[in-house]
Amino acid sequence: MGNSASYVPPEKESKIYPLFEADQAAQTGKVFAITGCTTGTGLAAAKLFAKKGAARLFLLNRPSPRAEAALAACEAVAAEGCVVTHVDCDLADFDAVRKAAGIVAAATKDSGLDVMCNNAGVMALKDRATSDGYDVQMQTNHLSHFLLTKELFKALQRAAELRGDARIVNHSSLARNGPPGTKLTPENCEKYLGKNGGNLGGDGASMILGGARWVRYAYIKLANVCFTLALNDRLGGSNIKALCAAPGFAATQLQATTARDGGMGSGTWFMRWSQSPEDGAVPLLRCCLSPDVASGEFYEPTGIFSGPPVLKQLERVCLEADRDALWAASEAAVGEWDLDL
Repeated sequence: MGNSASYVPPEKESKIYPLFEADQAAQTGKVFAITGCTTGTGLAAAKLFAKKGAARLFLLNRPSPRAEAALAACEAVAAEGCVVTHVDCDLADFDAVRKAAGIVAAATKDSGLDVMCNNAGVMALKDRATSDGYDVQMQTNHLSHFLLTKELFKALQRAAELRGDARIVNHSSLARNGPPGTKLTPENCEKYLGKNGGNLGGDGASMILGGARWVRYAYIKLANVCFTLALNDRLGGSNIKALCAAPGFAATQLQATTARDGGMGSGTWFMRWSQSPEDGAVPLLRCCLSPDVASGEFYEPTGIFSGPPVLKQLERVCLEADRDALWAASEAAVGEWDLDL
């Protein structure tokens, strides 16, 4: 595929998504918030929320021309009465996340928030710190989603009271299994979720040889699953569900961004098995929309790389992760979270 730094995602025909879309019920009266939806799986999900008649849809993105285009794309397909709103949200900045959460919380004080879809992510970036001092991948993919969900939890409770169901949906990936030795222990939670940005192994980009970029990414995707399981532990028998999905291989701008940052190495070859962004969004959408899902469940394509979403049994590396240690490290970064159920 040539120079990975100039990598362009291949065009893929959607095979799963059209049937899934046609099968979904109207979402009249429901309120959705989704991060990272300028392109790819996030945009595909956001457009379906709008198309199926959500009352309100909040697009949480960094301000950019792509964010403006995403807003226009969602408005173009939105059912009558659906109000789509862009909210500035830079997940690499905790203050920006708190400000975004405040805007959504104020707007949903009465209606509540039915679905918080934590979709945004970056992959295999250089070993660098955010302005808050944390690894840029861990803050963007996990810590800021922990913070955002914490700040919007009352809105989720309100929706659950009004309509009997609310959902927190996290997005992981195949990388959750990591290279050999990946374990989310208290020590590794302190290391990867702590204020150690820029000091986590360097910029090795080899996927096959376990380059440091990909090791960090594995811990981030494992954290997404662990956060879901930790939430499920704490939610008990409430009407708020915590779910997690993985997209398989979806040809999106995620890989292009990684390639520009020098992180793909020769890894673009595996994208020959990728699927369309819309097909990659279906497991996530199943968690957000399907009436027959249960809290704590994990959905992934049948064929791992692609195919219809199915309920998957999580691997030992996920089930043996120290959920309490992850929760404590996340609270240390963004503040204590009292679920107050």
